[in-house]
Order: sequence, then C-alpha cells, then structure tokens
Amino acid sequence: MSNRDFAKSLIDQIPDSRLYYVISYLQGAAIPDETPNSETLEAFVELESGGGHRFIGSTEQLFAGLMED
Repeated sequence: MSNRDFAKSLIDQIPDSRLYYVISYLQGAAIPDETPNSETLEAFVELESGGGHRFIGSTEQLFAGLMED
C-alpha cells in the first residue's frame, strides 16, 4: 500500500468533528514553498534599512491613496 493510499484510508477513519483540522493541514501542505523574486527581496532589504514606505491600514485605504497619487 502506498503512502497516498494509506493516508486515504486514515482519512476515512477521522470523525467529522475533527476533519476540519485535517483539511486545513492538508491545504497548507499542498501549497508549494515559494521563494520571493529578486524585486521583492530588494524591497525587503530596503525596508529593513529604513527606506521605502510601510503602509498600515486596509486594502481599501491603500488603493484610495494610490489613486490620489
């Protein structure tokens, strides 16, 4: 029996009250690890060096401010 088949058989044994936690874990495990691109890494360095602009607020506020510029 493969690990995938074994995992599927275990899922059938999980009570519905706990299945939510397993689903949440599996969703996280299914997302591949992503490495930020060079532009993003440069932005991190800029912020850590005291440069750039750090925004704290809602998405709506961010876009409203961008539309004003």
